Amino acid sequence: MDSVNPDMVVEYFDVVIIGAGLSGIGAACHLTRKTPSKSYIVLESRSRIGGTWDLFRYPGIRSDSDMHTLGYSFKPWKHEKSIADGSSILRYIHETAEEYDVQRRIRFGQKVEVVSWDSVKGVWTVTLSEQGQTRTIICSYIYSCTGYYRYDKGYMPEFSNLESFSGQIIHPQHWPDNFNYDGKTVVVIGSGATAITLVPAMAKSAKHVTMLQRSPTYVISSPSTDKLAAKIERFLPEKMAYMVTRWKNVIAQMILYRMSKRWPDYIRDKLIHWTKLQLGKDFDVDVHFSPSYKPWDQRLCLVPNGDLFKSLRKGSSSIVTDHIDHFYDKGIRLKSGKSLEADVVVTATGLELLAIGGIKIEVDDKPVDISETTQYKGMMLSDVPNLFFATGYTNASWTLKCDLTSEYVCRLINHLDKTKRNICVPRTRDSTLKQVMSIGLESGYVQRSIDNFPKEGIISPWKLHQNYFLDLIGLRFKSVEDDFMEFSSTSIK
Repeated sequence: MDSVNPDMVVEYFDVVIIGAGLSGIGAACHLTRKTPSKSYIVLESRSRIGGTWDLFRYPGIRSDSDMHTLGYSFKPWKHEKSIADGSSILRYIHETAEEYDVQRRIRFGQKVEVVSWDSVKGVWTVTLSEQGQTRTIICSYIYSCTGYYRYDKGYMPEFSNLESFSGQIIHPQHWPDNFNYDGKTVVVIGSGATAITLVPAMAKSAKHVTMLQRSPTYVISSPSTDKLAAKIERFLPEKMAYMVTRWKNVIAQMILYRMSKRWPDYIRDKLIHWTKLQLGKDFDVDVHFSPSYKPWDQRLCLVPNGDLFKSLRKGSSSIVTDHIDHFYDKGIRLKSGKSLEADVVVTATGLELLAIGGIKIEVDDKPVDISETTQYKGMMLSDVPNLFFATGYTNASWTLKCDLTSEYVCRLINHLDKTKRNICVPRTRDSTLKQVMSIGLESGYVQRSIDNFPKEGIISPWKLHQNYFLDLIGLRFKSVEDDFMEFSSTSIK
């Protein structure tokens, strides 16, 4: 790391928000609304706001949750489609930032490298790199809204003989600008939400698109527009209608999830039956859409208006369930001995998870091993003062939890001010009562990296609920004072 430029003045802010994506912009708006006396800055490593919704540019990019729950609690989603395309979501983020005057507080090209806590002074020193220079900012609180995956690199398995392929290989996380695949033969490797989005979108102009999967995924069709929401909006004021629709969808999500966990065989049969209705009796649903795992052991993939099924029925796309043996000059050779020729191969093979953006954390000059900490209420780390992080749900919309976390962070900061204290830190009492974080999914991308994330406890407030109702009670209504949160103050600033 380059040496700190001595000519730069060290600035102080009450709160430093790291990340200007959906979560970071939401956090900034909550601070503006709930803690107006506090100064804050948003540090973004990239050159634009939007996070995921600005980074991913592959064909068909869209939400995999309805926007009445993926949107902010304080900002009604006004667009017609509830399953929205990426550009509409990005506009929504920009509109929100403008409405709450957040943009002037964002600094771009600021990559946070290290954050160091000083218990004597009660402040964080944030060390960041900016255009080859290293500089520092001082703050009382850090709120990490960096998401859960690496922005600079997607997951790429080791494929045998990959270099022999004469066509083009693309990872969806690094989609080329203005890439033309018209009339080309495409193979999309993967069966998750990204692959299921790409296949029907590319099939509109490609010669043919094949989705190559090792194993099937549960896929469920849903209308891209919410007709009931439209009716509600005709009879209720805008904000009230938005909240009614939001709660309707929250309850529906929770019912499906709980039924999947309690009666997995019943829900499995229903999901497969619905898929057979979409594809017809001649399609081999038992091979291509009948997973070996139980519903919601991995996230259900949403297909708006059945676009994937329409593409398969039309014949512009197809599915092959097999394993890759090796690449050759014209395409992919499979374990079964069959071959798939391709001009373009898209590796929709997943994400690389990264806890708190890979930022190094120090407390009183001692490095913090995040994997040895225990998460507190899904938003703080044990024995790490005044540091918060935003994470969402895996079994519902991401923003539902992030909104609750931001509300809680504001409550906590205001409580510290009211009680004339400036330090809060969660303390565990029994280090043996923790386990690998159980985020509710057994997906490959989760299992590859989960050991690098904080642990969780077996009881509250150390246990992750993955339940909006329980978190609503715990984060919005319960006191911020409990037996595990330690408060203190220091007179030095």
